[in-house]
Amino acid sequence: MSRSQLVAEHLPLLRRYARALTGSQASGDAYVAAMLEAMLGDPSVLDESHGPRAGLFRLFTQIWNSVSVNDDAEVTTLPMPPERRLSNITPLPRQAFLLLSLEGFSEEEVGYILGTDVAETRRLADAAGREMAAEIATDVLIIEDETFIAMDLESLVKNLGHNVVGVARTHADAVALAKNKRPGLILADIQLADGSSGLDAVNELLRTFEVPVVFITAYPERFLTGERPEPAFLISKPFQPAMVSAVASQALFFQRNSRNRAPKAPAA
Repeated sequence: MSRSQLVAEHLPLLRRYARALTGSQASGDAYVAAMLEAMLGDPSVLDESHGPRAGLFRLFTQIWNSVSVNDDAEVTTLPMPPERRLSNITPLPRQAFLLLSLEGFSEEEVGYILGTDVAETRRLADAAGREMAAEIATDVLIIEDETFIAMDLESLVKNLGHNVVGVARTHADAVALAKNKRPGLILADIQLADGSSGLDAVNELLRTFEVPVVFITAYPERFLTGERPEPAFLISKPFQPAMVSAVASQALFFQRNSRNRAPKAPAA
């Protein structure tokens, strides 16, 4: 495949990313055009050591971080609330968040694209999660039968600015709590204390109302089979707090129908 064919194959996804990153189609396209001009001037600027797609995103990132074309573009503000919320996140965490969640790059690939290591990538994702949480704080139900893990999740969720409406240890508890509290986000283990399934509990709840769900399990391979339905958001145990933060914010960000509540005013 020729260089031009490789670029053409990945250009639509790059334009999507640029639009989300900059907050407008016109500005995003201006940066993509600047990247293409740089490639035409010197084809060697595209590093394909991690594959052509990652190389294109890396080159785009270098252009975006070094050239100001926003002011030269005719900016049209995006109408959708998610894009407006995203524009409030500071630039580098915003890049990490989008590369991980929207584009599906691995932490190692994001580190290559941004010029950071995995630890810094996780820190940036955590920062994005915290900033996003300030925009989309909500009520959270935790479904987890292991006491210490439940406590860790509760502390993490509260630190992100969310409100924990309850912790359920069984299928029955989860259904009762959710129907009573109507959470805006659910963090759910899959294997529960009484042998019941958090996945079954969530599927039962989703028949009555819509809510984004993040599943946390020690056995993710059992649920990533390529068959539907698969959990949309899945975290492996043991988990990194930064990953929970980023994925929870990702779930809320892309779930337009989640029931948000106004963020609490900061304590004086």
